[in-house]
Amino acid sequence: MTRRLGVYPGSFNPPTIGHLAVAEAARDQRGLNRVDLTVSRVALGKESVEQPSFNDRIAVLETSVADIDGLEVVVTDHQLLVDIAQGYDVVVMGADKWAQVLDPAFYGDSVEDRDRAVEALLELDLAIAPRPPFPVPAGAALDISSEMIAVSSTGARQGRLEWMTAAARAFDDATGTWSNPDP
Repeated sequence: MTRRLGVYPGSFNPPTIGHLAVAEAARDQRGLNRVDLTVSRVALGKESVEQPSFNDRIAVLETSVADIDGLEVVVTDHQLLVDIAQGYDVVVMGADKWAQVLDPAFYGDSVEDRDRAVEALLELDLAIAPRPPFPVPAGAALDISSEMIAVSSTGARQGRLEWMTAAARAFDDATGTWSNPDP
């Protein structure tokens, strides 16, 4: 039996119920044995994140997925999605992330480098969560409940604490990391 693996790159800062819904939808809808929620040690475009510490973010994410079959946490030194996706069958992301993949700014403003990365990604199965107003390539959309589409880490950091996973809320309750970052 062939094992199918998915990769879901992100900073997960904080991990949200939306992240879990997307990962589980990709696992179920794409017939995946496992989805790796993959965090770059230094996330592209988020190099200045200091709080919470990288190790705390990983611990919270691991706790968030600990009881969910087929979800794992992986750490990588890669930054570009195309590099992170190497060896996987399916790449999972939100439509907002797909828009970033298409932006030459993430490739040193090189349209050629962007085109090579997009071409390589299109050789894989894409599982993209809708995030209006961003477009989703034909055949790539995940079926996600409408209440999960708006859930984001940014919204959680801006006060939508109910969007955080239980582990993230517990960590935030203890530290104020996301709800009160400047005590």
